[in-house]
Amino acid sequence: MSDNIDQDQSGQATRDIADVAAVEIITTAAVHLMSASAVKVGLADDPDTQIDLDEARKLITALAGLITASAPDISDMHARSLRDGLRSLQLAFREASSIPDPIGQGPGEKFTGPVN
Repeated sequence: MSDNIDQDQSGQATRDIADVAAVEIITTAAVHLMSASAVKVGLADDPDTQIDLDEARKLITALAGLITASAPDISDMHARSLRDGLRSLQLAFREASSIPDPIGQGPGEKFTGPVN
C-alpha cells in the first residue's frame, strides 16, 4: 500500500513539474541559492552562529554559474533582478571576509567579472 502512495505522489509531482515554465524553475533555484548564501554570509537573524564563508563561496559560485548560463534564455527582467541579488551577495561576502579575495577572484567572479 505504501508503495502505491509513493508512486501516486511521484506521478503527481512529475505532472505538476511538467506544467511549470523553465524560467520559473530557474528563478526558484536561484532564489534558493540566494537565500542559502545570504544565511552563510551572515545576513540572517543570528550571523554569529550561521556564518560559513567556505559554504557561502560554493553557493555564490553556483548561483553565478546558473545566472550567467541562463540569462540569455530568460527575460531581461528576470536576469537583471537575479544579477542584482548576486552582486549584493558577492559584496556582502567581500565585506564579511577578514582577508578579502583579490578583485576578480571572489566567489562567482570567474562568471560575472570583478565586483567591487
